[in-house]
Amino acid sequence: MSTDLIAVEQFLYAEVDLLDRREFEAWLELFTDECTYWIPAGVDDLDPTRRVSIVYDDRKLLTERIWRFGSGLAYAQQPRSRTAHLVSNVQIVGHDEATGTEPEILHVHAKFLISEFRRDALSAHSGRYVYRLAKTDDGLRIRSKKVELINNDGRLGNLSLPM
Repeated sequence: MSTDLIAVEQFLYAEVDLLDRREFEAWLELFTDECTYWIPAGVDDLDPTRRVSIVYDDRKLLTERIWRFGSGLAYAQQPRSRTAHLVSNVQIVGHDEATGTEPEILHVHAKFLISEFRRDALSAHSGRYVYRLAKTDDGLRIRSKKVELINNDGRLGNLSLPM
């Protein structure tokens, strides 16, 4: 197993652990300043600027989303959800070489299963994560994260938490 793959797996495990522990501000720090976080609403959506999305955030919108969780204004999280994220089948499927001021970018796919317990009900979300991870002097950082839910064109319920 390559050193990059081991580092990527450990990074993804640490990322979802932050979500499960509701350490959303620390989770936000894993993203680069020019990041995108996207949950498409359709099965074959390739361009978030041309189709409706469940979520399509840049760093500013993601920061506002995280701020609401600490502000008491996240009414969809009253009472709070408890989650357990599982990540598997992690693959590095390509990369972009570093150029000038741009770091090397790893293209990563991983499968996920999220169990969420809230209001005496257990729900599950599953699908594939598609990442572009920047290799920076501070370690790996998320340049983009796409959450491809297997049922993104069906009934979803409350998706207020980051995935």
